[in-house]
Amino acid sequence: MLDPMDLLRSNLSRVRIPEPTNRIYKQECCVSFATPKSEGGLFIDMSTFLAFGKDCVDWNYEKTGNPVYLHIKQTKKLVPEDRPLKKPTLLAIGVDGGFDNNEPEYEEAHNIVILPSYVSLPFPSVELPEKVRLAVDAILMAEGAERKEQLALWTADKKEISAYAMSLQQIDNGVIIPRSGWKCSKCDKTENLWLNLTDGMILCGRKNWDGTGGNNHAIEHYKETGYPLAVKLGTITADLEGADVFSYPEDDSVLDPLLAQHLAFFGIDFSSLQKTEMTTAERELDQNTNFDWNRIQESGQEVEPLFGPGYTGLVNLGNSCYLASTMQVVFSTQSFYSRYYLSQSLKAAFETAPADPTVDLNMQLTKLAHGMLSGKYSFPASEKIDIANAAAPMSSSKQEGIPPRMFKAVIAASHPEFSSMRQQDALEFFLHLLDQVERVNAGHPELDPSRSFKFGIEERLFCPSGKVAYNRRGDYILSLNIPLHEATNKDQLEAFNKLKAEKKAEGKEVSGDEIVRPRVPLEACLATFSAPEEVHGFYSTALKTKTTAVKTAGLTSFPDYLVLHMRKFVMEEGWVPKKLDVYIDVPDIIDISHMRSRGIQPGEELLPEAVDEGKVESEKLLANEEIVAQLVSMGFNHLHCQKAAINTSNAGVEEAMNWLLSHMDDPDIDFPISQEAENAEALSFVDQSKVDTLISFGFQEDISRRALRASGGDIEKATDWIFSNPDAASSSDMDATTSSTPTADAGLPDGGGRYRLIGLVSHIGTSTQCGHYVAHIYKDGRWVIFNDDKVGASINPPKDMGYLYFFERLSS
Repeated sequence: MLDPMDLLRSNLSRVRIPEPTNRIYKQECCVSFATPKSEGGLFIDMSTFLAFGKDCVDWNYEKTGNPVYLHIKQTKKLVPEDRPLKKPTLLAIGVDGGFDNNEPEYEEAHNIVILPSYVSLPFPSVELPEKVRLAVDAILMAEGAERKEQLALWTADKKEISAYAMSLQQIDNGVIIPRSGWKCSKCDKTENLWLNLTDGMILCGRKNWDGTGGNNHAIEHYKETGYPLAVKLGTITADLEGADVFSYPEDDSVLDPLLAQHLAFFGIDFSSLQKTEMTTAERELDQNTNFDWNRIQESGQEVEPLFGPGYTGLVNLGNSCYLASTMQVVFSTQSFYSRYYLSQSLKAAFETAPADPTVDLNMQLTKLAHGMLSGKYSFPASEKIDIANAAAPMSSSKQEGIPPRMFKAVIAASHPEFSSMRQQDALEFFLHLLDQVERVNAGHPELDPSRSFKFGIEERLFCPSGKVAYNRRGDYILSLNIPLHEATNKDQLEAFNKLKAEKKAEGKEVSGDEIVRPRVPLEACLATFSAPEEVHGFYSTALKTKTTAVKTAGLTSFPDYLVLHMRKFVMEEGWVPKKLDVYIDVPDIIDISHMRSRGIQPGEELLPEAVDEGKVESEKLLANEEIVAQLVSMGFNHLHCQKAAINTSNAGVEEAMNWLLSHMDDPDIDFPISQEAENAEALSFVDQSKVDTLISFGFQEDISRRALRASGGDIEKATDWIFSNPDAASSSDMDATTSSTPTADAGLPDGGGRYRLIGLVSHIGTSTQCGHYVAHIYKDGRWVIFNDDKVGASINPPKDMGYLYFFERLSS
């Protein structure tokens, strides 16, 4: 048998010294959730720099033949129980001034291990070959790939000096700002006030989704005058760096090096001012450190903690509750449970994974499934401090949980927004997940668990000619409007509105326990889906003109799992977004048998498919010559400008130019325009998940598609497009295609229409982009709450407050 040192030397060719660009994993196994703190420690492949737990490192040796590993083992140190806490001053984790996790300290031991016999050599040691010493030093000194991602997400951006500060012109209009008693110059707001540093106007800030905040007077003043900088009153103290200065043209909080001079211009002596308002950054930090978790617990009561298989919590990676709540419900379905847990072992997934398993969705879904469902990581958390509430110890119902970092990274690779720290819409994430799962399982529909959610929708359009057309499409969710006029507690609502008006007249507000919310039956929401709807601008091939058709809809198949999305986010008059404060009465058992589409009926006559050539010619989308002329005047090619206008539906010069700049290198940019091809391309390439997101805001589907086409698929720009084109909804060009008698959807699951409620994802907050998501799931004969890493027996599941409802089809 070779001497250990000779064995190492014989394998030096399999050892690499990492480059600065290499990703080095040293905090978590790529295949399981083992860490250096785990019983077997962590083994880092010194050729690929991937990490493996004790149970998985042999699989890597068998697959790659790489024999040399750096073994890292951490053991807990004994520390004083009265170690003082530090209050965070920076929105960051584990950095100076950031959150102090107050986790136990660990001693770390290192060894060089050679497989398959697990021959071990201590590190550090001068006897080790220099190449090995250099490689280990580089690995230990490098920032781990997991840690890099965490810090990049959590560390807030530093303020930059405003480009407008040094040359700011101030108007000598005799304005002197008093020390107190501030009020908006255009309304009665006395909080969230901003002083414009050019003319001394005091105006209120922006209006939030829920109507709180200001009335937008400060930003409206900027739009009228162009005066760029404002400082938030109440944040000015002797420490001027702490003042909240905002630059409207830069759309960000900034630094003003001349702030003292700019304040003195309006008679403000900052040296003795006391702070009375939070800065924007402090409010963000405060929300992270003092989030009132009791709001999302049932009646504020402590729930009985649950542990074991299927009861594993997911660590919040920073606003990742949308991911955690969705995946808990998804893995409670038999289709995902079977595909990624029962039917696929970790070893099997690893063996079929590419060289880097961290970028393989199948591997990371299997890893997450085994982590959540095996019970291996479901045990009570050690006594430490909750970083979400640095003043109080963790609840006993909390778990150590598992951090879904690698899964989040791989599922976000094709959707950069999910890589960010920003809160996301659970609906959009769910649809993106199913889309990616379907892609990964393409060609093997029998393995695709996403199909258990998929169903067919058929729309019937009745033309005034008496003839009909049918359109069919597939979907994963049934998105439902909430008809408030169908509320079952109208008498109580009327009494509440009267009380509210009386108190408002007295200058008072109603208390929380006096609020009455509408209660709408789920049946009424389901009825809105099937209810007849007028479609204006429908081109009838029978009448050869545009007319008004009547549309009804039904399901051509009933999925194994039916997901209902409640459209709680709507647009009020004036295009003001609002979240409906409403309860939905959802029964445990529903029957949607009456919603099945019947297809073409005896005696019905389909609209003719032949289309008049003159109509086709007139309906072609032509480039707006004004847009083209303006672009050409900027030096762009005339043909390119025409394509830009057509592909943005003539939305405007800016939209066309943005399209042009991002498509200059297209291989077909110089091809002659084919109107039919251009129209087909514009109509087809719209991300359905983005369409569904706009639908959840209350927009019609056809308008959402047009807006996304006009804005290059950007949701924010699409929303702006809709706001800028309020007539779009009344001029919809929804032309149906006729079809023959529908047949059953090939390959889609189908069965009876009776379903049982098995889970819901509820949302607290004023928009899907903020707040918190929680899942409730019916497991083992009882309801369970999954609140990130907290899992417990549900006392009072909020069935009437769901955002997404998950139903399982009953067998009979």
